[in-house]
Amino acid sequence: MATAPLTRDPADSRPRTDGIRHALRTTLRQPTTLSRESYALLLILAAAAVLYTWAINRAGVHPYYSAAVRSMAADWHAFVFGGLDPSGSITLDKIPGALWPQALSVRLLGPSNWAAVLPQVLEGLLAVWALHRIVRAWAGPLAGLLAALALTLTPVTVALNRHNIPDTLLVLLLVLAAGSLQKAVRSGKLLPLLVCGAWVGLAFQAKMVQAWLVLPVFAAVYQWAAPGSWWDRARRLLLAGITALVVSCSWLLLVWVTPAANRPYLDGTSNNNPFTLVFGYNGLSRFGHDPHALGAVAGTAASRTSGNTGWAMVVNHDVGPQIAWLLPLAVLALALGVWWRAGRPRTDGPRTGFLLWGGWLVMHLVVFSNSNGNHGYYMAVLAPALAALAGGGIALFRSEYRAGGRRRAALPVAVGLTALWAAVIDGPHSEFAPWLLPVVLMLGLCGTVGLWTSGPHTTRPAVHSALAASLAAVLLAPAVWAASCLNPRYPGSPIEPLAGPVGPGFHGAHHHRAKVLRNPLNTPSARDTALLKYLSAHRSGEKYLLATQAAYGAEPLLRATPQPMLVMGGFTGLTPYPTARRIGDLVSTHQLRYALLTTRRPSTPGSAWVKKSCTAISPRAYGQTSDGSFTLYDCAGGKK
Repeated sequence: MATAPLTRDPADSRPRTDGIRHALRTTLRQPTTLSRESYALLLILAAAAVLYTWAINRAGVHPYYSAAVRSMAADWHAFVFGGLDPSGSITLDKIPGALWPQALSVRLLGPSNWAAVLPQVLEGLLAVWALHRIVRAWAGPLAGLLAALALTLTPVTVALNRHNIPDTLLVLLLVLAAGSLQKAVRSGKLLPLLVCGAWVGLAFQAKMVQAWLVLPVFAAVYQWAAPGSWWDRARRLLLAGITALVVSCSWLLLVWVTPAANRPYLDGTSNNNPFTLVFGYNGLSRFGHDPHALGAVAGTAASRTSGNTGWAMVVNHDVGPQIAWLLPLAVLALALGVWWRAGRPRTDGPRTGFLLWGGWLVMHLVVFSNSNGNHGYYMAVLAPALAALAGGGIALFRSEYRAGGRRRAALPVAVGLTALWAAVIDGPHSEFAPWLLPVVLMLGLCGTVGLWTSGPHTTRPAVHSALAASLAAVLLAPAVWAASCLNPRYPGSPIEPLAGPVGPGFHGAHHHRAKVLRNPLNTPSARDTALLKYLSAHRSGEKYLLATQAAYGAEPLLRATPQPMLVMGGFTGLTPYPTARRIGDLVSTHQLRYALLTTRRPSTPGSAWVKKSCTAISPRAYGQTSDGSFTLYDCAGGKK
């Protein structure tokens, strides 16, 4: 394992001591060095565990995903196919892979918010550990520890790991894929490359096409830097690509070969085709200009108009504080890491690492900046690349700083730029932690001046103090924003988890938090309790407890009970399932009696049939003076 690949070349270094004496010193020092490194890694993992688990019982869970998790935990058929309700009548509008760990956790530990969030905590911790091992093998122990710490303290990572949104699993699997690619490039063997393809395929189960964004980067890095002839490298890449494709499409193929009568209807599609679900509804429909691409139903408007788009997207008011603190350091590390290694052999390891993580970062920035809108938490996938570049960059700059010469200026310049950049990111939020920016700038000034003015006669404690101030200047701001997730005032929205005083979870935060806590898994609100009690008391053997107009009305009820419910129209309410005729057949065969309609979702043939054929029930029947936008209908006996 390469532990010091970012040091200067022997020709550029000062003469070393006698080889035998140097080897003896290295052997004697190694146990202490490893012990300190292990201790530091344990501290980083402990900090991550605190950030990800503190008050996890108050975790806000996504209302739609958590409803599906409760259903998938109750029935294995719904688990395999991603059924939105336990009967598996209609699926999620996503691939269910990211929810499988959550459903297993809920099945084993019981229906609660913390049980649904626990897998994300573990995935986050594993990502920190894996990134440390991968960066350590590329750039040495210091770089590995700094990368792990930077990932731990990335605000959007903390916010996301405390929720149950699929991106956490995506990040972990792609980090593991990068590690396998690194092994494949270093060894030239086929097996690590096939494992890389398998990891990407599993990541596809978590976030579909987004997982493939790394494939062009991985392929280019391997083809450029791996040992062997051009043809051998291309042949291995082809085999790895086939592996990635097969693993990616495994669930799609399973659904495709299963008769439609034996599986749920695929939400988001007009043709019940799994490839339409992934490449139409969750692909071209959301990020192209045709909402009905490949037979998709119209997606949510938010997916195309969320506002986070354009080249300034990653540094805007909301997204910048979540992810962009280390951007100047990462860019400088990428530029100098590649430039300083110019002229080295094609297989040069240090340069390959910068190209790998830099390509990851650039590819995602280009795609996100040119899409029609992104949720802020999408940026979590940038965190490993930024952390790896920052860790590798600091290790490289520190090595050059200690060696002397003109390149030693890179370290104080990187610290100064990063501290000044904090003013750009934190400036619009001066009311949040008003002490933060002055402290960061002061630390940055002390670190930059201390490093710049140190010379051969500067004492070691003075240099160490300058290095400590520099590291604090780089990491303090993201650490404070990350720690804000532990404050109930900054809960993050279950639909848009973001750290600090931004996003929909902050404005009116106390009201929003109360709303989330009133209806967690297995703890229905008073209204939902009354409605469920009424429906259960008047149920006489019907298969479905009720039908709802879209998932909006079903979500709180599905979180509260594992009873089957017919979600008409799926997530958006526009999916053509079930048809009006099918609803009539279910009513006539006594499989369905009640339907819950809402004015907050568009009318469909199914909802029109209910209004025409069923009798509206006063909310007073289940103890409510009013029920907002909802109306309960009784379809037994027809219209009265």
